[in-house]
Amino acid sequence: MAVLKVIEILANSDKSWEEATRKAVKHASKSVKNIRSVYVQDQSASVKDGEVTDFRVNVKITFEVN
Repeated sequence: MAVLKVIEILANSDKSWEEATRKAVKHASKSVKNIRSVYVQDQSASVKDGEVTDFRVNVKITFEVN
């Protein structure tokens, strides 16, 4: 039986929500091992002068605890 834990992370990117998600996973993987999945809970964006300037995600990362 595996024991799983979930952490919540906020991340951003000036390119896309996908890149923001990748950044969140990459950053989490520096201190968390055995990451199994990522769930994008929320997406938002900042707008300036009619242009999207920043993509933001709130993700839940699931990992196995040994």
